[in-house]
Amino acid sequence: MKNLIIIVEGKVQGVWFRASTRKMAEELNLHGFVKNEPDGSVYIELTGEDQPVMKLIEWALHGPELSVVEKVSIIKSKFVHESGFTIK
Repeated sequence: MKNLIIIVEGKVQGVWFRASTRKMAEELNLHGFVKNEPDGSVYIELTGEDQPVMKLIEWALHGPELSVVEKVSIIKSKFVHESGFTIK
């Protein structure tokens, strides 16, 4: 089980990044949340099994069609999310 914080930078706000992240996370049975940050990045906290977490990270490297991902930072987290995946 992995607990991670993922920060995605680039053109990632206003391009359906949060909604697409939630859809992908729900398909992969991941738990946590996604939100926009004031600096223009997208912040993701998630909990899940190793392989689905890796699939979400791979997806985040490109994001949805209209996004332009410039940088993805991954930080180990101690937060454990147990119920669903939401947009904040």
